[in-house]
Amino acid sequence: MNNAGLPGKPAKVSEPQEDDIPEAVRDTPDVKPQFRLKPIWLIVGALGLGAIALLLGLFFLMSKPKPTASLKPTQPTPNPLATDNVLGHLPYKEAPVSELQPITADRQIKLRTAAAQKFKEMSAAAGRQGVILVPISGFRSVADQQHLFFDVKTQRGQVASKRAEVSAPPGYSEHHTGYAMDIGDGKVPATNLSADFENTAAFKWLEKNAVFYSFEISFPKGNPQGVNYEPWHWRFVGDRDSLETFYKAKQLTSPGSTPSTTPSPTSASTPSTEASPTPTSTPSTEASPTPTSTPSAEASPTP
Repeated sequence: MNNAGLPGKPAKVSEPQEDDIPEAVRDTPDVKPQFRLKPIWLIVGALGLGAIALLLGLFFLMSKPKPTASLKPTQPTPNPLATDNVLGHLPYKEAPVSELQPITADRQIKLRTAAAQKFKEMSAAAGRQGVILVPISGFRSVADQQHLFFDVKTQRGQVASKRAEVSAPPGYSEHHTGYAMDIGDGKVPATNLSADFENTAAFKWLEKNAVFYSFEISFPKGNPQGVNYEPWHWRFVGDRDSLETFYKAKQLTSPGSTPSTTPSPTSASTPSTEASPTPTSTPSTEASPTPTSTPSAEASPTP
């Protein structure tokens, strides 16, 4: 009996039949996302690698052993204080004749213009105090010095080093410059070119007053050049050229001696602070005293 039309009884629904063929399983490949570098990072990376390479190069250059100084011969450093001196004397240029002025009436003794003017002023000041400063020698040419050094050395049988103690070789004399001169005492000519000149009124006046006229003694006692003490030999240092000319001489050193940092213009005294010093001797009544003895046969033996 068919009950399908009867209420209350559900109709039988046929159950779906399972498919005998299983659902196809699809293999989906496991694809990882690709990472792409941006251009800016590529640039930064390239710069970083370049910097590292540069640092490595510098490191290898700095670590490379350097050649030692002993591989090359070293040249000795010259001593500027001992340059160009011969037997303690320094080279001096000969003064141009056009720059020389006479300081004596016979016009035979000359000095450079500035030195000549100052000597005349100094001589006049000394004369007002009764002191007579006599010029014995001034400018001397290289030819004149040739005779004084070599000819006299031969006549006296002196070796060069001994001769150099009292006279410079030609080309190495202060007299070439036109700034140096030998001074005597007009009242005591016997002391000319002698160490006894230091006992005269002329020398004592020069010690106190020569600095006011820019003159200084060239070879005081114990001078570093090793030249004999010459109280009669004075040089002018009153302008730039004369000061530069004698600068080396002041700085020249010899074994066992130390150059003074403040060279004194005289050998044993301090110059007066007064521009017009008090007379140191009584004026003589004789303007030109007669010599009492014969001066040295060698007229100009000084450097």
